[in-house]
Amino acid sequence: MNLTLTIVALYFLVLFAISRWTVRRKGAVAGGSNDTFFRAGRRSPWYMVAFGMVGASISGITFVSVPGMVLTSQMTYLQLCLGFILGYVAVAYVLLPVYYRLGLTSIYSYLGDRLGRRSHQTGTWFFLLSKLLGSSLKFYVVCIILQQLALDALGVPFALTVVVMVALIWLYTRRGGVGTLVFTDTFQTFCLFTALLLIIYKVVALRYGGSMEHLQSAILDIAADSRTRILELTDWQSPHYFWKQLLSGIFIVVVMTGLDQDMMQKNLTCRTLREAQKNMCSYGVAFLPANLLFLALGVLLAQFFESQGIALPALGDELLPQFVHGTANSQCSIVNGQWSMFSVQSLFVLGIVAASFSSADSALTSLTTSYCVDIRRSDGDERLRKRTHLAVCLLFAVTILVFHHVNSRSLIDAIYTIVSYTYGPLLGLFAFGLFTPWSVRDRWVPLVCVASPIVSHALSVAALSLWGYHFGYELLLLNGLLAFLGLCLFKKSLVRPN
Repeated sequence: MNLTLTIVALYFLVLFAISRWTVRRKGAVAGGSNDTFFRAGRRSPWYMVAFGMVGASISGITFVSVPGMVLTSQMTYLQLCLGFILGYVAVAYVLLPVYYRLGLTSIYSYLGDRLGRRSHQTGTWFFLLSKLLGSSLKFYVVCIILQQLALDALGVPFALTVVVMVALIWLYTRRGGVGTLVFTDTFQTFCLFTALLLIIYKVVALRYGGSMEHLQSAILDIAADSRTRILELTDWQSPHYFWKQLLSGIFIVVVMTGLDQDMMQKNLTCRTLREAQKNMCSYGVAFLPANLLFLALGVLLAQFFESQGIALPALGDELLPQFVHGTANSQCSIVNGQWSMFSVQSLFVLGIVAASFSSADSALTSLTTSYCVDIRRSDGDERLRKRTHLAVCLLFAVTILVFHHVNSRSLIDAIYTIVSYTYGPLLGLFAFGLFTPWSVRDRWVPLVCVASPIVSHALSVAALSLWGYHFGYELLLLNGLLAFLGLCLFKKSLVRPN
C-alpha cells in the first residue's frame, strides 16, 4: 500500500516538473499566455502528439473494461479498431485541412462561420454537456477504484480524494494548458503501457514462468484460445457483425475525434497541416496493437483463472480488478525476484492513474477553451481563461461528488446513454456544413439538434420491440442522419461552400 502511494506521488512530481518546464522553456513571454494554453504556439512535434494521444484516448475505464471484453465478445472489438484506422484517415484528409485553412482554435467556430451563430452555440453546448458528463463519469469510476484499493484503508474520505485529484490536474494545467499536455501525455502514455506490459509479464510469470520460452508458450496458448476470434461475418443482426463494426468504427472516430474539441485541440498544435496528418494517421494505426495488448491480457487472465480453478467473474469489467485483488497479498511481487519492487496492485494503480489523468486533464482544458472561445468569444483575455479553468475544475469535482451521492447504477447508465446521443447532432451539423452548398435557417437549428437524438431513441426502442433488432454503435449514424435531414428541411439560399 505504501509502495503504491509512493509510486503515485512520484508520478505526480514528474507531472509537475514537466508542467514547470513546458511553461518556462520558451521564456516568460510565452509562459502562461493564452496562446500557450489554447494552441501551444502551434509548434508541437507531431510524433510527441501522436504518442501522447494514444494514451489520452485510453481512459481508466478502458484500462479496466477492454480485457474483460473477451469473456462476452472474444476479440471482435478489433473489428471496430480497424474502422478506427479508416476514420483517422478520413479526419486527417477531410476535416484537418478545413481546420488548418481557417486557422481555428476551437473547431466549433467553423459552424458559426458556415451556418450561423445559433448553430455555433448549439454545437458548442452539445460538446460542453457531453464532455462534462462523460469525463466526470469516467473519472468517478477511477476515483472509486483508487479509493477501494488504497485510500479506504487510510481513512481518506471519498470527497477529499476527488478534490485532491482534480486539484492536481488544475495545478499542472493551469498555466501551460495544451502546451503542457502535449508533454505530460507523452509521459503518461509511457507509464500506461509500461504498467500494461508488466502486468502481462506478471500473469505469464505466475502461470508459465519468466523465461522467453514460457513467453512463447503463452503466445501459442493465446492464439489457440477460442476467445481470440476476431471476425463475425455470419450473423448480421449481431452488434458484433463485421461490417457494422467497421462502419461504426469509422464514424465513431470522425465524430468523437474529428468533431470533438477535446481530441482535436492537441492535433491543432502541430506546426503544419502535413505534420498534423502524419500525427493523426500514426496514432490511428497504433490503436490496433494497443487494444490487441489489452485483449491478449484478458485471454491470459481467463486462462490463469481457469488453470487455478477460479470461477470467471460474471461481469467482464471485474476480470482485471479480481486478479489484482487476488494477488495483492501472498503473490504481490513479480516472481523470481525480477521487478520485485513492483506489486500487481501498484502497476494497476499506475496504469489507471496514467490513463484517467491523460484523458481528464485534456477534457478540462478543452472545456475551458471551448467556453472562452465559443461561448464568451474571447481567446485573448487571460483573466477570463484562468477563472474559467478554475470554475470548470470545480464543476468537474462537484459533478463527480453528485454521482457518488446518488450512487445509482441506473442513473449512471442513463447518463452514459445521454452522452452517446449528443454526438449525433454534431455529426449532422458538420456534414451539412461540409457536404452541402446550402445555408440554414439558423433559429431552427437548436430544435433539430434536440429532436434528432429523441427520435433516434424512439426508433431504436421500436426496432427492438417490433423486429428484435438491437442497435449498436450504428445508432450514432442514425442520429447524425436524422439531424442532417432535419437541417435539410430548413435549408435556405445557396451559398458558396467553405
